[in-house]
This record gives sequence, structure tokens and C-alpha cells, in this order.
Amino acid sequence: MTSRIVAARAALHMWEEPCLSGKEGSGAVFFSGCPLGCLFCQNRPIALGHDGQEVTEERLTEILLELQAQGANNINYVTPTHYVPTIIAVTAKARRRGLTIPIVYNTAAYEKRETILALEGTVDIYLPDYKYDDPVLADRLCRAPDYPETARAAIEAMVHQAGPPVFDERGMLRRGVIVRHLILPGHTKDAIRILDYLNKTYGDDILISLMNQYTPMPGIEAAAPDLSRRVTKREYRRVLQAALDRGMENIYYQEGKTADESFIPAFDGKGL
Repeated sequence: MTSRIVAARAALHMWEEPCLSGKEGSGAVFFSGCPLGCLFCQNRPIALGHDGQEVTEERLTEILLELQAQGANNINYVTPTHYVPTIIAVTAKARRRGLTIPIVYNTAAYEKRETILALEGTVDIYLPDYKYDDPVLADRLCRAPDYPETARAAIEAMVHQAGPPVFDERGMLRRGVIVRHLILPGHTKDAIRILDYLNKTYGDDILISLMNQYTPMPGIEAAAPDLSRRVTKREYRRVLQAALDRGMENIYYQEGKTADESFIPAFDGKGL
């Protein structure tokens, strides 16, 4: 990606954690491009930078204010890493024009610590993934064997900066960190190691979101045969039970048929 902003969608998003979406929605701006190239990516067309349209800084500023006017509970920057300098400038400009809702930084956590430090004063809520604890798995699925150590350092900087969760009177998150983990089929041991690390390191200073919505994308059978199916109920329950056994309470989990639903929005340029 270049310094020119490219995005694929800017609209109210109802599928984030309850403390982010609420009833009104999260004001999600989906940027094109991503620092990682996970083989199983569910947003692959935009992650590769193939989809999207150029947006000027002035237009992005207007988009933020429009999302607030639509009732968004926050501004949710999705895969924003490569646009950080622009995001800092645009957020400041929007705040001068009346933007008051929290800023969410929605990232795969493959971030330099310096990037997170630069975001102090811009970001209120960090929403990082912790995708893999096993470097071998990270190497195979996204060619980033340094992912675990990089993500840990980034999340540490996020927690230090944002502090423990702060909610408003409606139960909406105003400040803090939610660490997400998408459970992959056949890899519950890695998920449990991640839980152990987060619990031991941060305790109740963070929220954790355990997701069972993994969806096999076309062609994954050839690239990673073990990921050609969905996560079973037994696998998901195993990870949830591990969290309960450790006394972990600040966890979001998905019930019912969420694994059968599509959490992938239409990247059709809406709101741009």
C-alpha cells in the first residue's frame, strides 16, 4: 500500500463485541491492505489491497463525523496499521470539528511498539487479535514466525497506554483493551496457551473475546488442509472450559449458531 488512503467500506457494524456495537453499531472503516497475509483470511480481497477506493483525508474526516451523526458508538479503524500517520492527523481534525465518540484501533497485533506509542492521545480502545502462540504455526499460516513475540510486545504497549476497561452508564466501552482470539480447527492447544499467557500477564486488566466464527474460504483445502472445516462445538467448549477452570470472567464468547453465520460484510464501497 502507498500513503494514499484506500478503503472498502465505512458503515455501522453490528457484529463487534456487545460493548462496542451495542444496539446502534460500531462506526467501522475498513481499510484496504494488511501487514499480515494469513492463508485463511476472511477479508482476503481487501487485505491484499485488491478491493477498495481511494479516499482523501478531507473525505475521511467527513466520514468520521457522518458515522457519529448516524449514532455510531465509536469509530472503528479496521486494519489501520499502514495508515497510522494519516489516521492521527484525520482523527485530530475530526475532533476539532466535533467528534466525541471513542476511537477503536482494530488490528492483527503485528505492530511495532513505536507505532502504538505514536497513537497515544489518538486511540481510546485497542482491539488486537492474538492469532498464534506457536511460531511454527504463525510461519506456516502467515509467514511471520515472529508473530507471537511481536503481538505480545504490541499488546503490552496497548494495555500500558489504555489501562483497565472503562465503561459508560450504558455498558459501552469507553477505554481499554479487548484481545481477540479466533479459534482455528485442530488448534485448541494453541488457543489455551494464549489464554494462559493473557490471564497470567493481565488478569482483569483486559477483556478477552473468544470467537468460533472461523469460516473456510475457497481454496483453503490446498493451502492448509487442516483448516478446511469449521471449529466443532467440542473444540469451542474445550477452550471455554479451560477459561472457566482458570477463573477467567472478563470473556466474551459466542453462543448458538454464530459459526454458521456470515460476519463478513459486503465490501462494496458503502459510506465512502
